[in-house]
Amino acid sequence: MDHTFLLRIVTPDREVVREEIEEAQIPGREGYLGILPGHAPLISELKIGEITFRKGGKIEHLAVTWGFLEVLPDQVTVLAETAERPEEIDLDRARAAKERAEKRLKSAHQELDLNRAQIALERALVRLQVAARRQYLEK
Repeated sequence: MDHTFLLRIVTPDREVVREEIEEAQIPGREGYLGILPGHAPLISELKIGEITFRKGGKIEHLAVTWGFLEVLPDQVTVLAETAERPEEIDLDRARAAKERAEKRLKSAHQELDLNRAQIALERALVRLQVAARRQYLEK
């Protein structure tokens, strides 16, 4: 049995990842999925979260939002609305988005779309988490 599988992460704009890896953790609709080579085939929705994968002892992280995931024994394909590596995340912009979403959630405005504000907050928090991992690993 092979000890790696191909991971492809694709957005409408580009292919973000195409690498042979040893394992991955991907945010599926019902929670995080741990994937190893030879995994049973499945298809799942992708939710907002962090993809973590290991290649040659090195762990990488990406922030992703929505899409779909297909798992085959030798390949995993993620079709995401957005996917960002830590170095691609603008920290100031992510912090500002977090603050805007928190402010919207605290206001008692009837016209406010609470679901949209919660999604914006969740996305900003994931982006900040992934960006923070880069800063931590560089120390």
